[in-house]
Amino acid sequence: MRQKWEGGCVPSQVRCAWLMALGCIVTMGIAPATAWAEEEVLETDEVTPEATMTLPGPAPAVELGEVDDVVTQEELDRAEAAIREAERELEEAKRQMQLMGRKMAPEPVPVPGTGVGLASVDGRAKKLQFSLNDDGTLYLRMAMWLQVWARSIQMNPGSTVLGDTNDWYHDVAIRRARFLFFGQVFPRTFILMHIGINNQTFRNARKPQLFFHDAWVEFQVSRNKALYLGGGLLYWNGISRQTNASTITLMSLDAPIMNWPLIELGDQFARQLGFYAKGKFGLFDYRVAVTRPFTPFDVDTPAQVGGEVNRPIDPTEVGNYRYTNAWAYSGYFMLQFLDEESNVLPYTVSTYIGAKKVFNFGFGGYAHPHGAQYLNPDTGESKAVPILIGSTDLFLDHPFGGDDGGAVTWYGVYQYQSFGPNNLRAVGIMNPADGGSCTTSIGCGNQYPMIGTGHSLYSELGILMPGHVAQEMKFQPYLNWQGSGFQALDKWMHHVGVGLNMFIHRHNAKVSIEYRNRPIFNTDGTLDNRKGNSFVMQWHMFI
Repeated sequence: MRQKWEGGCVPSQVRCAWLMALGCIVTMGIAPATAWAEEEVLETDEVTPEATMTLPGPAPAVELGEVDDVVTQEELDRAEAAIREAERELEEAKRQMQLMGRKMAPEPVPVPGTGVGLASVDGRAKKLQFSLNDDGTLYLRMAMWLQVWARSIQMNPGSTVLGDTNDWYHDVAIRRARFLFFGQVFPRTFILMHIGINNQTFRNARKPQLFFHDAWVEFQVSRNKALYLGGGLLYWNGISRQTNASTITLMSLDAPIMNWPLIELGDQFARQLGFYAKGKFGLFDYRVAVTRPFTPFDVDTPAQVGGEVNRPIDPTEVGNYRYTNAWAYSGYFMLQFLDEESNVLPYTVSTYIGAKKVFNFGFGGYAHPHGAQYLNPDTGESKAVPILIGSTDLFLDHPFGGDDGGAVTWYGVYQYQSFGPNNLRAVGIMNPADGGSCTTSIGCGNQYPMIGTGHSLYSELGILMPGHVAQEMKFQPYLNWQGSGFQALDKWMHHVGVGLNMFIHRHNAKVSIEYRNRPIFNTDGTLDNRKGNSFVMQWHMFI
């Protein structure tokens, strides 16, 4: 049975009323959304392809006839279908507008200097950071870290600790306890202060004083990243990548000290006073510095040798002795072939644990015209000789295996050092032995010939294992090796370390264990057949 309505709708069928209401709803729903979208566009520089959308057009018209037409059941069915389609398109429009709103929302303003090497590489750890303006471009950042060692050391022959002779020595020590403050406090102006302590053992004085590791200011000269100038007590070092190493992101248990050849002689824990310039040109990254090396500690008790006041030893000693205008010059230059590394801070990363793809080639050097004093044992005359150091290195850090895969990290450096004829220096980290207690070997306690005139190679390799254990814990076994051919020794010196990193929260919390094997050289420069072994466990925490 067919019904007729002179107004063009069927009063017994409320579907037409629903249709008219729906038209109002669609108009009211889409029109404000469109206006909102247009308002958002005005607040953005551009609309990305991902932010565009297609709004639904008007619902298909229901073909009603003239006044005298009759509405059939088929036409009513088409009207119902059109209503359902319009409802579906309205829901899709709402979903699209919500999605577009998320995409068009402004991204957080990146803050310089908070990348890898200072904070968690995955951003999970909260940063101690305070914004100084509304958009966060001016800020102050604080960081702190602690490294605690437990170790067992096989002592060099004849070594004593507080007068006692022991083949093995065991202790717990604080390797580093540091605080770092830095920030962009004014436009184009950067400041950094770094304080802390190192190497506290039971042999050190109680209540060690905090001292400055870094204290420098910087000004951005160019509007791009090409040139920054700064000055103070600085860590913008030349020679090699590891000469600028971050102690937060180390892969091996400790930094390779051979890359800090002047430590505590011409510098203050690898820092010197002076000026620097840094910048980037595309793939090219550079840093250069002019510095005044520190005077050695024992210069206050000089010896009279050959009519000149100095404090030389036989054959050479490093320092800045007589020449008041003896400035030092250093630089490091790097080509970055894959991901770009930040140079906001001087600290280079030893392992990104899968967060970056990095392949860099670098070279650098250090020159101090009157940096060493040479005493001729035959004539007793002293002579100033230059310190000349050059290096070239490669760094590779590359993930594999997808989202929860692993990574391979490799670093290799060749370094030539000249401190004058036959210069040789034995170094031992937190050496517990009494000075002068050892008479048969070069270096007491855990010391071994590490730095001197000659050639040195250093390399380390680590593999971040795919997968994880106990939520986000990951493992990274590694191997490191130093080989040096020093003038003062009759054979090459080889030092080997094998270790494992257990990343609990990436670089924010980790435990490391390492076995070390060092050579023992006799006082005449010949290689002893004995070896020195040590085992170290480190607890590392950083926020």
